[in-house]
Amino acid sequence: MDTPFAEAKPILQKLHLEGYEAYFVGGAVRDSLLEKEIGDVDIATSAEPHEVQRIFTHTVDVGAEHGTIIVLFNESQYEVTTFRTESEYEGFRKPKSVTYISSLKEDLKRRDFTINAMAMDINEKIYDYFDGKRDLENRLIRTVGEPSERFAEDALRMLRAVRFVSQLNFTVSSNTVEAIKDNVHLLKEISVERKTVEFIKILKNNHYQVAIKLLIDTNIHKYLPGLETCRQQLMSFSCLPLSVLNNEEIWALLLYKIKPASVESFLRLWKLPVKLIKHVSKMLIFIDYLSEQKKWTTELLYSAGIDIAVSVERIFAIVNDCYDEKRINKVVEQFSRLPIKSRRELVITGHDIIKLFHKRPGPWVSAALSSIEKEILSETLKNDREAIKEWLLTCNLNFEQNY
Repeated sequence: MDTPFAEAKPILQKLHLEGYEAYFVGGAVRDSLLEKEIGDVDIATSAEPHEVQRIFTHTVDVGAEHGTIIVLFNESQYEVTTFRTESEYEGFRKPKSVTYISSLKEDLKRRDFTINAMAMDINEKIYDYFDGKRDLENRLIRTVGEPSERFAEDALRMLRAVRFVSQLNFTVSSNTVEAIKDNVHLLKEISVERKTVEFIKILKNNHYQVAIKLLIDTNIHKYLPGLETCRQQLMSFSCLPLSVLNNEEIWALLLYKIKPASVESFLRLWKLPVKLIKHVSKMLIFIDYLSEQKKWTTELLYSAGIDIAVSVERIFAIVNDCYDEKRINKVVEQFSRLPIKSRRELVITGHDIIKLFHKRPGPWVSAALSSIEKEILSETLKNDREAIKEWLLTCNLNFEQNY
């Protein structure tokens, strides 16, 4: 038994001792059969939530009303969910209510795709009521039961199908693809946050090229923020090597290809963190600078900072089909030779300058600091307190008169 399952085995044993059924289910079972690295281990049981909480000392109620309790065990956490059936769905995403049942098969029947609808018992016996193993062998993504029904229950499943294409390099069955095309409009009912999670996973998995093509062929892209009319740009974007990029760089490259009217407005549509939005916006500004100047000048590199500079160089190289880690190393080396790396390294502060000139604070102080930085970067002035003071007094007595 694989280590993640072995570590969770005592949870199944304890549920069995209390007289309940319990099985490993979902993605962990799928990945085990594919001989892939196993992520989170989920458990399905005939025990109801209050019974799970009674049996285990350390639990977290994350959705007892829908049958799920997190069990904390040996510094790991496991979702333990009661066998259940689901009522009519609200907003094409969540069931109005759930009913606890005693049948593993009926519980698995409510899941999205056959490859995710298998269970494994404590002795590693696989329970496969919907031919999930066969679909794994055929590298096929197929819904459990009628696809239109599954998508009407939870429209996000359409985007998840594309994500599994990117993750597993599987093909979506023809009737499932047709059902996506017929029901794709239901995605407008799904929250942006949930779409964002799936979209990022699509882009960060290895087979994103074929997945993006499927997004376009099924018209899913028309229900993703800001991408409604970006068919050609997305196809062009999909041809680029994303595997060398981090999350923020992927967003920056996408926007570079799409060229929205407003970078910040586009990213806000996806409900992304403010920090990421600012970082991506800054990257795109420096990509434009680099496109104009064709090389990193000392001032441009200093203004960008090493993190932005490396990201921009990586994106610039990808766009221009000349990616090479040596280019990145060259930028790092060039930055390392700068006399100062940021304004924080200056040995003189704005307060020092105000005292030196006996003037009121104002924009002239920042102008003075910028001039000092420029002189130091050009190596005509040393980052030395007395040298800077002498230079200010000798050459720059009129900073404040310009403001």
